[in-house]
Amino acid sequence: MISKEAEAEIVRLYHGERWPIGTIARELGLHHTTVQRVLRQTGVEPKIVAPRASIVDPFVPFIVGQLEKYPALRSTRLFEMLKERGYTGGPDHIRRVVGRLRPKKPAEAFQRLRTLPGEQAQVDWAHFGKLQIGRALRSLWAFVMVLSYSRRIFLRFFPGAAMPFFVRGHVEAFAEFGGVPRVLLYDNLKSAVVERRGDSIHLHPMLVALSAHYLFEPRPVAVARGNEKGRVERAIRYVRDAFFAARSYTDLADINRQAAEWTASAALDRSWVEDRSRTVRQAFEDEHGLLRPLPDDAFPAHERVVVEAGKTPYIRFDLNDYSIPHDRVQRTLVVFADLDEIRILDGNAVIATHRRCWDRARQLEQPEHIERLVEDKRKARELRGLDRLARAARSSTAFLRIIAERHQNVGSTTARLIQILDAVGAAELEEALVEALERNTVHVGAVRQIVDRRRSARGLPPPVSIPVTRSQHADLVITPHALATYDALKKEKTP
Repeated sequence: MISKEAEAEIVRLYHGERWPIGTIARELGLHHTTVQRVLRQTGVEPKIVAPRASIVDPFVPFIVGQLEKYPALRSTRLFEMLKERGYTGGPDHIRRVVGRLRPKKPAEAFQRLRTLPGEQAQVDWAHFGKLQIGRALRSLWAFVMVLSYSRRIFLRFFPGAAMPFFVRGHVEAFAEFGGVPRVLLYDNLKSAVVERRGDSIHLHPMLVALSAHYLFEPRPVAVARGNEKGRVERAIRYVRDAFFAARSYTDLADINRQAAEWTASAALDRSWVEDRSRTVRQAFEDEHGLLRPLPDDAFPAHERVVVEAGKTPYIRFDLNDYSIPHDRVQRTLVVFADLDEIRILDGNAVIATHRRCWDRARQLEQPEHIERLVEDKRKARELRGLDRLARAARSSTAFLRIIAERHQNVGSTTARLIQILDAVGAAELEEALVEALERNTVHVGAVRQIVDRRRSARGLPPPVSIPVTRSQHADLVITPHALATYDALKKEKTP
């Protein structure tokens, strides 16, 4: 169809300017048959120009005969068959000829389907582009359920079309409707139909469990029969045009809040298609009482994922790392997640709870998890230091006991004694500790002073502690033996 202005311009150029049909078609960017049709409407019968002969003309009867027997035969195969029969042209011309001669399927008329109130709803996913959340680019999908009688729409956006989101869409839709339709129609969604072979349909097990809980019949429509669920298709088109177009939003929660407001206002107050004098809201009031009542408890609509905790106190879930107690590492754990929160379970015990993050490569931590790990590491270091001191210098046990009784910092004292141990060795530290205990000067400064005095008396320089890279031998204690033993052996060998 062309505009009235274009039709008027064709008539003006033909009658007023005396342009030929071909010139009018070329200058206005129209097909010459369109120009002829407009002129016929004004009472002008355009001169029919006999078409030029074509090299395909002798083969037209053969093409027509083959298409009558094989209506779906491809033009590429017909081209090869014609080449074998002497055709010397190219495949593009054959493609155009076949397109003109191929038998057209008769137009199919569809009967308008009517449903009773509370009887049926139609469900579908719709893709709405991408959603940027931090560094993550996620697909934005809309779950749409429309009641077939009243045309009330439920709309919820999800960052994907996975089965847990599909289930959650149903649960939230039933809660918003305040009831359950008896039949739900689906097309060949992977979330609904796992496999279809002829008339045999294998539904998704989770959908079967959901339908058993809410007592509705899941009914897949026939393949390539979009008219059977045209109400949800039209609802999706309505959502695209009346809600989503040119709309701005900050995140998933924001667009879902706007969607809930829109479906409860503008979408409910639009005219009802069965009676334009009424609104969808009024039709839903008639339908609401005929929906099946909701069960006492909602169907569990969460993601359940088994995860492996490694050596670090974190688990990886949906592109991010979440902290766990450090005593639950190297175990198989289970994550239960919804749109707002994730819970991490070890068996039946909930060991961690986090707000869900839709970003990627983030590390989400509970402060108490890290604090407990640091505290345990500190205690472990103190215990390792105490054990090393006890093996190197037995008097350190009594020394540190007095430090603890005086409510002084045992950890700091242990660390400073280990520095002296690394600088002078186990024997000198033991001697200094014994003297400090005998004098009742139990503090690290006294021990260091005793060490310095003893070394000065022997003509040795003050000890210097040289930090080295820690290794598996860092805590090794070497107690030197008295060299007098070797002198005694030398004397025994002397004649």
